[in-house]
Amino acid sequence: MNIEEYKRPEPRQPEARLSEWFSPAKRGVGGWAFLLHRFTGIVLVLYLALHFYVLSYLARGPEAYQAALNFLENPIFVALEVALIAAVIYHGLNGLRLILMAYNIGVKHQKAMFWVVFVLSALTTLVAAVYML
Repeated sequence: MNIEEYKRPEPRQPEARLSEWFSPAKRGVGGWAFLLHRFTGIVLVLYLALHFYVLSYLARGPEAYQAALNFLENPIFVALEVALIAAVIYHGLNGLRLILMAYNIGVKHQKAMFWVVFVLSALTTLVAAVYML
């Protein structure tokens, strides 16, 4: 092939836009499990940073720490705590499901296992929410 005959190939267009990546119509159960696991992981990391920030009030004295705790008794923060519990429970149970998949245990039943994880997470979160409120 001669250099004069060479044509640069046309750039390929991306196959999916970011908005399509979140489309429920294009995502199977495994995709939703993946997305929820990543989302709950991010939530847990953000919570950890916030937790360390609140703990830093201990260095400012007992009054400052108590003021921070009083602020966190707001009903909005109680609702966020319930969401945090949901994230912890789902992330943990789905992590166990993923460990089983890594050892080739239950791979044929991964869709059913996801729904078991999801329902157990919802029920456990509901029990925790009733206990908290």
